[in-house]
Amino acid sequence: MKDNILVTDGAMGTYFGEIMGNVLSCEMASIKKPEIIRRIHREYIKAGAKLIRTNTFSANSFSMNIEKEKLSELLKASYNIAKNVAKMDAFVGCSIGPLHESQKKRKNEFDYFPEYKFIIDTLLDEGADIFIFETFGSIDYLEKISNYIKSRNKDAFILTQFSVMADGYTRRGNSIKKIIKETRKIDSIDAFGLNCGSGPAHIYNILKSLELSRNDIVSVLPNAGYPEIINGRMVYVNNPGYFSEKILEIAKYGAKIVGGCCGTTPEHIKEIVQKLNGDQHLNFEIQPPEMIYKKNLHSEKNSFREKIENNEFVVAVELDPPFNIELDQMLKNAQICKQNGIDLLTIADSPRGMARVDSLMVASKIKNDIDIEVMPHICCRDKNMNALKSGIMGAHINGIRNILAITGDPVLDIDNVYTKSVFNMNSYELINMINNMNEDLFTDDEILIAGALNLNVKNKNSQMGRLKKKSEKGAKIYLTQPIYSDDVIDYLKNMQRGEEKILAGILPIVSYKNAEFLNNELPGIDIPEKYVNLFKNIKNKNLAIETGIDISANIIEEIKDYVDGIYFITPFNKIEIITEVMRKTNLLEI
Repeated sequence: MKDNILVTDGAMGTYFGEIMGNVLSCEMASIKKPEIIRRIHREYIKAGAKLIRTNTFSANSFSMNIEKEKLSELLKASYNIAKNVAKMDAFVGCSIGPLHESQKKRKNEFDYFPEYKFIIDTLLDEGADIFIFETFGSIDYLEKISNYIKSRNKDAFILTQFSVMADGYTRRGNSIKKIIKETRKIDSIDAFGLNCGSGPAHIYNILKSLELSRNDIVSVLPNAGYPEIINGRMVYVNNPGYFSEKILEIAKYGAKIVGGCCGTTPEHIKEIVQKLNGDQHLNFEIQPPEMIYKKNLHSEKNSFREKIENNEFVVAVELDPPFNIELDQMLKNAQICKQNGIDLLTIADSPRGMARVDSLMVASKIKNDIDIEVMPHICCRDKNMNALKSGIMGAHINGIRNILAITGDPVLDIDNVYTKSVFNMNSYELINMINNMNEDLFTDDEILIAGALNLNVKNKNSQMGRLKKKSEKGAKIYLTQPIYSDDVIDYLKNMQRGEEKILAGILPIVSYKNAEFLNNELPGIDIPEKYVNLFKNIKNKNLAIETGIDISANIIEEIKDYVDGIYFITPFNKIEIITEVMRKTNLLEI
């Protein structure tokens, strides 16, 4: 590859589907229809491919729901079919897809390395020495995997390819620029590149935005284009001529490995080879990266961020958007907060999974009408990654510079018949996506990212582990669940933390009924029995509110020297309860 361009094969899955329909999984065909897989490999080699990939992209026990013994049989069959067909005419690379991205039902913390190790060991034992990790959305596991492969075969060649959309982000919200930067640091990875996700034109534009050098071995394997759904099948446009022209441009720019992904066929590869062989002026033309997005010309002042970074004590108040379009009371409460020196308003995102006015829209209006810093909550429940990203960009245009990224309450079972949760991302991935947007889109005018912290659990250290992980993804401050218990107060006083800022959650109790509801129906809240019993004996409504105010004030006095601020949750939109707590604790004077 120092002196030549290596042409790979094209798609296996979509081409197999074109031949066979949807009667059989592509990977399983290595056992049940091996003659079809041999035929496909032969067609690609005949077209001029010098690297073919094994039919193992989704060959894992999770995706295929098979036992390890069957998986081993499948991996061996797939590798040996490719090896026997290739002989001395082509290299054979073992195709391995991302396990974690195909298993959305599994917890994010699940360890997939043993599965990767089993797959790799099986293929290494068969003699494999080229490994192609395809369509990844992050570098998770890639360093550990590639180091392991090299420990068993130091001469193995490892190519890692990432799937990006037209905006330069993976489906997990990671910036390809950041991924490539991190991949370069992994010595055991020999080459990196782009595959799937987009057609050749968009991938070419993304390629030009990267800081490549002549020493990089870069692969580019785009889709044929964008598919349409016909009779339940994804069908790609048949465009070998156009596709090969774009691949020629990509090769001239500096890609050393080129081929195709979804929708491409042997005809696409044949056209690529012909054009590469016919071009006598194929030289590197790597130039400084092109900026897809212009740098911000104006930075929005963020007084809340300035205070928190200057180690000043801050006060935030949460307001819930209405269920209808009547926003007058919320705007009035926001105005009262501004008059009383509140540093930040947080706007909840449909708590309890019930539809309210969109938090980003409300936050933008309050920011522009009242001129107070706002922090909309954004949860992962209702929107896919595209919608989340679109909303965040729109919020930034409207002056929003603070976001609380949370997973979000699930939709109630009774509503599930009509309303489905999305959960395309989790809070870690959302934090990471916003952080990537800060680096790529909001340069010098970043969004301050906040995360949630629940200390109302037995294993508080596990929550601090989650905090650390969120901090690594880009979160800077943390808003806790409402605090009532002595053990949480003691933990806050003695907790070990780094540079993260903690805002302690305070939710005044207003009645016995309220205490019972919070304790039994809202997850993450733990009200001690002494307080519940106290309210049980109070029949006067005003006295109950006064008692709740006093409890909140006492808790604040206990913890304010150990946290960076207070985060009030307003009960029933009664902002006067919050201002009274602030008066009792002298927070109005800060």
